[in-house]
Amino acid sequence: MWPYHPELLARAVPRYTSFPTAAEFHDGVGAEVQEQAIRDARGSVSLYVHIPFCTELCWYCGCTTGTVGNGSRLAWYMDALEREIERVSALLPESTSVDRIAFGGGSPNALSPIVFVRLLDKLLVAFRSCAPQISIEIDPRHFSDEWMDMLGAAQISHVSLGVQTFAPDVQAAIGRVQPFSGVERSVRALRRAGVTSLNFDLMYGLPKQGAGDLADTLSQTVALGADRISLFGYAHVPHIIARQRRIDGSALPNQADRFAMAARGFERLTSAGYVAVGFDHFALPHDPLAIAAGDGTLRRNFQGFCEDPSPTQIGLGASAISCFAHVIIQNEKNPGRYRMRVSQGRCAGVVGVARAAEDAARGAAIVDILSNRSTDLAGWISDGLLAGLAPFVEKGLVRLEGSTLHPTLSTRPYARSIAALLDPYRASTPQRFSTAI
Repeated sequence: MWPYHPELLARAVPRYTSFPTAAEFHDGVGAEVQEQAIRDARGSVSLYVHIPFCTELCWYCGCTTGTVGNGSRLAWYMDALEREIERVSALLPESTSVDRIAFGGGSPNALSPIVFVRLLDKLLVAFRSCAPQISIEIDPRHFSDEWMDMLGAAQISHVSLGVQTFAPDVQAAIGRVQPFSGVERSVRALRRAGVTSLNFDLMYGLPKQGAGDLADTLSQTVALGADRISLFGYAHVPHIIARQRRIDGSALPNQADRFAMAARGFERLTSAGYVAVGFDHFALPHDPLAIAAGDGTLRRNFQGFCEDPSPTQIGLGASAISCFAHVIIQNEKNPGRYRMRVSQGRCAGVVGVARAAEDAARGAAIVDILSNRSTDLAGWISDGLLAGLAPFVEKGLVRLEGSTLHPTLSTRPYARSIAALLDPYRASTPQRFSTAI
């Protein structure tokens, strides 16, 4: 069991899916910068396509999404998305290759299979892609037979299922009721369709969730044979996410219970043969994510830990984020305003942040820490940094040899807190982030 030091987890910190983080985004970086960054892209490129709609909304979710409604909103959104695809593909140099396409949301299967296939065909033609790796997030509550057939025909190899928990009482408390049988049916269909990497999104720290609930969910997940598991701590921020106000805050486990859940989750999954990837992902040894964790090529982007080697990720759709070597840019979040921007023939970026060489270096060190790798801190050693690291070193949560920081068996639950010590923006732009565990 990991040692528990609550005082070192008291500070709310970012999840560091980028550096600088979204807290540093400002409107001085927008469409013009985005267009030039796309023109300057080279080599391999990954696409992320955001579908900001769900058939029904879950109370815990912090994603930019809304309900489909009568379908008219979806129709004009898809029209705008196709316009953005045309604009971005026209800017992207022909020498680049799109090697990965990821669909997220929201729930991409809020679209009909016919609409999705049309979107996929649009992407493959516009970006001259031959055989990219395609991944998609699926809501198993609305995974129809037609969707199952389409995934097989489209040769989609990577799927992430939104499961969160199998405990009925906890499902009711977060507004996401889905019987085990429905998830089991989805898994069988996905395997028949040729999916080789199947991820389950799970959560701990949910309302009414006890240690037994989490243990049961993990056992059921292992039995279903998930190749990857993302075990996230629920971030309760109702002051930011209005739909979370429907969740009873008094029913949430305390920090000590959250820590115990994370620790037991780690023990249960690693004992079942999963490789720990970073601080909250797990993968079976054959999965590319586990291989990347083992050979030092693990990376981190807005989708979490990944094995994606592409230096450029281009986001398409409302709120999607693009990450280039020297700049990060986010599209307009509001679907209506997003539609207006792309209808004028412009890119949709409205906020972002430039990344200096110093940012890139610090970001790489932060990813090392989050990935449970050693990293050299020579460029930032100072009295302040050493003072910040001291309690982590004294308690054996990390080792410092010269200027090199090494992980220990107890680093993982403290990784975000340690990484935050390298983040100079936290002092100048204080923000309310999620709990560190």
